[in-house]
Amino acid sequence: MTSLTLKLDSVIKLTSEEFYQLCQDNPDLKLERNGEGELIIMPPTGGETGKRNVNLILQVAQWNEQNQLGEVFDSSTGFALPNGADRSPDVSWVEKSRWNALTAEQREKFIPLCPDFVIEILSPSDRLQKVQEKMQEYLANGCRLGFLINRKQQELEIYRPQQQVEILKAPLTVSGEDVLPGFILNLQKIW
Repeated sequence: MTSLTLKLDSVIKLTSEEFYQLCQDNPDLKLERNGEGELIIMPPTGGETGKRNVNLILQVAQWNEQNQLGEVFDSSTGFALPNGADRSPDVSWVEKSRWNALTAEQREKFIPLCPDFVIEILSPSDRLQKVQEKMQEYLANGCRLGFLINRKQQELEIYRPQQQVEILKAPLTVSGEDVLPGFILNLQKIW
């Protein structure tokens, strides 16, 4: 099953609050919205993807627990991006000062900013081009580093602002660079 995209703008233009409420009213659906206002209905992941997502979150969370530099979020967390999109990366991280600048109300709803770091893992139901477009959208909205993991091809795409995408073939590890200083993502269990 692949994701479904609904074009709603000719009928209704949802505000951020209305989209948030739509998601709350339909908790069994995983919904995202791109910058054009199109509603994206995401299918649940399979067991292999879910298992790998947990491993990725665990690695980032352990690094963050030791360094206390920000906050880590799972794929259920919505981010209201500056371009009007509402996205839920598989793994995301926000630098501490940016998180602390949010009000209590902002923290309870979709977070009104773009994460500093994201990881997306390509599920069998995902189309590579659509996920690559999502990664570019993160960069255009302020993300400082992103990893796209393509398990089937054993490729890691690294996204950085104002740089060409770097593609690594089956790396065993990859650095969090200056965004997550000292973080090394172990990919051996991911492939």
